[in-house]
Amino acid sequence: MGISLSGTGKELARRPYAPGDHGPNSRRKISEYGTQLQEKQKLRRMYGLNERQFRNLFVRAGKITEGTHGENFMILLEQRLDNVVYRLGLATTRAQARQLVNHGHITVDGKRVDIPSYEVKPGQEISLRERSQNLAIVNAALEATVSRAAYITFDDNKKAGSLTRLPQRDELEPEIDEALVVEYYNQKL
Repeated sequence: MGISLSGTGKELARRPYAPGDHGPNSRRKISEYGTQLQEKQKLRRMYGLNERQFRNLFVRAGKITEGTHGENFMILLEQRLDNVVYRLGLATTRAQARQLVNHGHITVDGKRVDIPSYEVKPGQEISLRERSQNLAIVNAALEATVSRAAYITFDDNKKAGSLTRLPQRDELEPEIDEALVVEYYNQKL
């Protein structure tokens, strides 16, 4: 894909071309449909969703009257609980954040939520459960956190944070061209 889908950057250290005889010398020109599909797959894998979840979220974004379809879609992806946990720095990858949520370590406004696709509204407090405060994985992730997004606040003492507002497009993934994803689904749906 050309970008780090996991957020760690480890996969970029590998060779950026196909294995064997098909490797560095044979690059065919990708069609317009191929570039749209590639962009959709990049975004889908980045957030760790299966195709049905991804498409349903895309359809939901189309029903929002304000803003563009692509921006609304990106904002809905950012509002997912597993993604907010990742953005808070409680996990080093989105997959790890999804597992923390699935295993019941995360609370939203004091209530345990174990659904990674839960839509976080601005102002809701996301925190670790009392029993999960000393998890080694979470502590390591918090130590490794360099900075957080501008639309997120976090209190290190309570290990809790919140989504203060919906993100703007310029604060989201710059490598993604959501217009290509919209074009892809407009052909399909």
